[in-house]
Amino acid sequence: MRAIQQQRGMSLIGFIMVLILVLFFVYIGIKLVPIYLNHYSVVSEVRAIAQQQNSANLPPNTLRRDLMTRLQVSFVDHVSPENISVERGNPNRLIVEYDVEEHLIGNIDVIVRFRRVEELRN
Repeated sequence: MRAIQQQRGMSLIGFIMVLILVLFFVYIGIKLVPIYLNHYSVVSEVRAIAQQQNSANLPPNTLRRDLMTRLQVSFVDHVSPENISVERGNPNRLIVEYDVEEHLIGNIDVIVRFRRVEELRN
């Protein structure tokens, strides 16, 4: 009787449940981390285009084409020319807005929405 009271630790079933929980979150991380790494590439390229000298005076199609070229070189998959817009005003702004849909498990999908706005430089 005394030996049972002194036992401490996790049972095999408890260990398996914790292991399943940890593996589930690792799996979600494996699926979502590349999406966010891609987004950081998008942010970097949008910032580079916006900081170019006299970018506020360029036509929207030129900005869109330049950004798409940079994104293709960076191997960004989820942004298309339709996701890029230029808002004229004071100041002019370059807006990239896109969604990424990733399949997780069974009939569970995740949709991640991104929106990046950078002021164009005169």
